[in-house]
Order: sequence, then structure tokens, then C-alpha cells
Amino acid sequence: MSANATTNPKGQNGKKLGTVRIAPGVLATIVEATTLGVEGVLRMGDTNSSASLSRIFSRENNDGVKIEVKEDKVYADLYIIVDKNANLAQVGKQVQGDVSTAIRHLVGMPVEQINVYIQNVE
Repeated sequence: MSANATTNPKGQNGKKLGTVRIAPGVLATIVEATTLGVEGVLRMGDTNSSASLSRIFSRENNDGVKIEVKEDKVYADLYIIVDKNANLAQVGKQVQGDVSTAIRHLVGMPVEQINVYIQNVE
């Protein structure tokens, strides 16, 4: 995951107050929590497509979220497991909309792309 969001707020006199840096994990946490709040999403999937011992023993956090920030715009790939009785297209669109809104409102960054990969249904 690559994310280093930076903002430069201005005070009442128009001068920069300083820099606010948002840790990469913050974006992932916001995205994951928002995704799991969508009706029909059971859990996050797996960002690695192949099962292997190296992946099982890896220290990387593999929470179904890949985030990139390019030119101050957010790009996200989300891997989810959805309820078998849910409308898959509707769940995917709801995740895209909710995640985009959460990032814009909570972080103040524009969202360029949110890709939702439904890996399985249960």
C-alpha cells in the first residue's frame, strides 16, 4: 500500500498553519470500516490471489484493501466477500459510493478510482 496524504491548511490571515500528514494506515482503516458497513458485505477478501506458505507467514496486513495516492488523488482496490442473497452489482456500487464519500469527507482528498472485486459469495 502506498499512501501519504498531505494537506496544508491556512489560518485566518491566509498563511499556512503547517502540514497535516495522514498515515497510510488511516486511509486503509477508513476504507475497510466503510466497506464493512455496507449491507451485504460479509468481510474483506484477500488481496493476494494465490495461497502459499509465504503468504500465511507474512507479516503484511492483508485486509482486502490496496490504496495508492498519486498526485494527491486516492486510488483504491477493494476485495470483498458478499452475502449470496445480495444483489452483487448493487453492493459493489454502494461500496464505491460510500468509500468515496468517506474519503472525501473524513480526509478531504479527491477520489479518482475505486475498484471493487467480489471474490466470493457465502
